[in-house]
Amino acid sequence: MQFSLRTEAFYQKILVNYSLFACREGFGSALMGEAGAEDAAPPQAVLERVKDFGQEQTLALWKELNTNERDLLIKDLESLDLPRVDRIIKHSLAQRDRPVLKLEPVPEASVSTIEERTLEEREKWWSMGLKAICEGKLAVVLLSGGQGTRLGSSEAKGCFNIGLPSGKSLFQLQAERILRVQRLASQSVADGRVIRIHWYIMTSPFTHDAIRKFFESRKYFGLESEQVTFFQQGTLPSISKEGRIIMETPYQVARAPDGNGGVYSALKSSKCLDDMAMKGIKYVDCYGVDNALVRVADPMFLGYCIDKGVATAAKVVRKAYPQEKVGVFVQQGKGGSIRVIEYSEMDSSMAYAINQETGRLQFNWSNVCLHMFSLDFLNQVTEELEQDSIYHLAEKKMPSVDGHILGIKLEQFIFDAFPYATSMALFEVLREEEFAPVKNASGNATDTPETARILVLHLHTRWVIAGGGFVTHSVPLYTTGVEVSPLCSYAGENLEDVCRGRTFHAPCELTA
Repeated sequence: MQFSLRTEAFYQKILVNYSLFACREGFGSALMGEAGAEDAAPPQAVLERVKDFGQEQTLALWKELNTNERDLLIKDLESLDLPRVDRIIKHSLAQRDRPVLKLEPVPEASVSTIEERTLEEREKWWSMGLKAICEGKLAVVLLSGGQGTRLGSSEAKGCFNIGLPSGKSLFQLQAERILRVQRLASQSVADGRVIRIHWYIMTSPFTHDAIRKFFESRKYFGLESEQVTFFQQGTLPSISKEGRIIMETPYQVARAPDGNGGVYSALKSSKCLDDMAMKGIKYVDCYGVDNALVRVADPMFLGYCIDKGVATAAKVVRKAYPQEKVGVFVQQGKGGSIRVIEYSEMDSSMAYAINQETGRLQFNWSNVCLHMFSLDFLNQVTEELEQDSIYHLAEKKMPSVDGHILGIKLEQFIFDAFPYATSMALFEVLREEEFAPVKNASGNATDTPETARILVLHLHTRWVIAGGGFVTHSVPLYTTGVEVSPLCSYAGENLEDVCRGRTFHAPCELTA
């Protein structure tokens, strides 16, 4: 009997120690037959929290999860700001069926057209912009959260090489344009002091680390690391038509980036707006990464905004044809605010309507995601957008615990801020000079790396010829050209000394 008791105690001790080890290693439930796991209820605080917001379905598969999966689910749910998410869902769904005000064309007086600008105005705005840059009043915000999936690339869009002779990525082209503007600003002041423009780069949770490493490995393309700040846009749960949060897996909420309009809340939550104020910044140039011809930190556009004293402004191009798939600027009712509508929101009568005075399309001014904001307006609109919490509802197929289903992604767009502005102006630019979108993979008809590359080469070739250079080519000129490094010229200026009398054989790069 004594031996039996001692033996039983020995094996009890082994069993207890083995169970503790198994639980610590995360497979105790499997060893113990999952009996304990099935009996354990979700933490009461979490259960009450999701019930308060009508999202208890997020715990529907709790009994089927092992200990590790339950921990992951709890952490995922606790990371959600459920009061905010609930407000966004309710406000956005409520807005879905509300009638839209009658849309009117943008008044001609709100648009600075190319033909109306005098040389004197252009020079004045350029000087005003350079002066503000020298005074440290301009920052640049880049919207670069998107991945290059549609381009056939697993990298972030900005890492993409569109096939220019230099092999430069979109990020490098844009960084070098900032370097060029800094140099022009330094040359405009008597003391020639070093001018730096701070670059705030919005990433996403899916691209953040890769973009940082891309910049670090390339030494920030010549910029100082201190003048570049990376910040992440947010994500929001995907929902059903009834507003219920979709589960991607039994222990993971389906999430998606909150759109390029997420820049407003991201600038606030990351303290970038506070950082701008501390640096004395007054104006913010904001643009999308997928434009190979973007004039980053454009002094003329900045000077124009300062001269007009507007809260915000946007560069626009004329629609190429009535049914072009681009968003256009409109006015909400007579005398109302300016906003952007997508091409899908326009019927054919709107798309084809002609302004009898100008001969242009009535709804003519396309949005190309090139914007300027005053810092005061950014601070104001960030608060107002958060208070209203109205997001666009984008129906998409997405993975879920029930297979691929049709769900809703909640997104804000950069142009959602415009109706909040007390003053806004539109600044026309030439499509062939400032808009070379890179949105579709090679083989598509438009907005591909090839079409963007040709736009860049053709513009730069015109610069070289205007500077007195000659261009030879072995293939048809419409397929090739000369690339001018941004370090050499920002907008075609100062090329006479390097081009006059010289012959360039395309394709090639003209460097500083």
